[in-house]
Amino acid sequence: MGNRRDAFAARREQMGYTQESFGAAVGVEFSTVGRWERGDLTPQPYRRHRIAKALDVSLDELGALLTPPRQTSTVAVVLPDPAEADDMNRRDLLRLFSMTGALLALPAEETALGDVDRLAAAARTGMVDTAGAAEFAQLNSHLWRVFALSPTKAQVLPLARAQLDVLTASLRRPQTPAIRRQLCELTADLYQLAGEIFFDGDRYTDAAHCYALAATAGKEAAASDLWACALTRHAFIAVYERRFAEAVPLLDLAANLARRGDPALSTRQWIAAVQAETFAGLGDLDACQRALDTAAEVQHLRGSVHNGGWLRFDGSRLAEERGTCYVNLGRYDLAEAALTDALAGDLTARRKAGVLTDLAMIGVHRRDPDQVTNYVDAALATARQTGSGVIARKLRGLQPNLAPLLTDQQIQRLDAEITELVGNRAA
Repeated sequence: MGNRRDAFAARREQMGYTQESFGAAVGVEFSTVGRWERGDLTPQPYRRHRIAKALDVSLDELGALLTPPRQTSTVAVVLPDPAEADDMNRRDLLRLFSMTGALLALPAEETALGDVDRLAAAARTGMVDTAGAAEFAQLNSHLWRVFALSPTKAQVLPLARAQLDVLTASLRRPQTPAIRRQLCELTADLYQLAGEIFFDGDRYTDAAHCYALAATAGKEAAASDLWACALTRHAFIAVYERRFAEAVPLLDLAANLARRGDPALSTRQWIAAVQAETFAGLGDLDACQRALDTAAEVQHLRGSVHNGGWLRFDGSRLAEERGTCYVNLGRYDLAEAALTDALAGDLTARRKAGVLTDLAMIGVHRRDPDQVTNYVDAALATARQTGSGVIARKLRGLQPNLAPLLTDQQIQRLDAEITELVGNRAA
């Protein structure tokens, strides 16, 4: 592969690029550029125009630079770049947005089947029956379980996109009114999952699009709890970006919808938990406490209070959510007890990192470098292991607060490592 690397790298260097600056110019990580140059992978066709332009060569000339020397005794296997595969899955999913939105906007009577002839035609053209809808629902539930168990959430995106392709194709065909409602519910369910994947990957605009479509599909299905949860996820993006006032009207609408939903489900309590964090961000301790009390009512519900998919609130997060609220309010005395209690529970990697970061914030308030170091080191390790944008953003929010402790060498190291983590994600 040496000749290929020499040719491609020589042209890059001739144009004045480092691997890092060339990667930025064509929209990939610098490590991807290195793999191109070594011949470990070949750029996808859609990216070659941009590469050729950056190198000031024709597509044919670029092909020559990328063509390895002819081998007689070995066969080179070129594997796809994971980053490029992620981009492709993302683009394919975004392509479905406009199509799904248009299909949901169609009046139900335009897709409902009204007579025997149309039913027979639908049977020949792909009408979904009750058993088929049940199979779709089982697959949706399976994808949520895979999402919960996957350390890297982006791994689930290709599966979710493929299932959304199937659901969108089914919505395009004539269906009975009952089946169409079920398909709308399943679409709302799965777009919330796609939104969660994008949210974890720090792609908040893409997540917002998913949640908006999920809300539209939930409304079309007349499924109040499902619709309310989609709105709550949409509002949580603003909460997470600390634009608390923007979240208030969406959460109010979600709460009103939840009152029309199933009282046995924990929808109202989950919305209240998100409202509590919103009130904490706005500095309203009394409203925050009332919302936390409402969220705690989940402990009095009986039976299956959630479905493990678009609704997963069972009260196990109350301690950490209470702790986060108290940190935002500056009530560190109340926060530490709640967060310590949460840390003793069975937390996912992402949730545990959030608790660790909040505990580090308490250490900052106390001017205790050792406490800060212990907790941030653990959160950094989890961020690197999972690639979670949620954890990276949490650490980025903590970073400015480290300034008073930067005379300590350990804190200087943490500051540099957070900068590196965030910078790598931005690249």
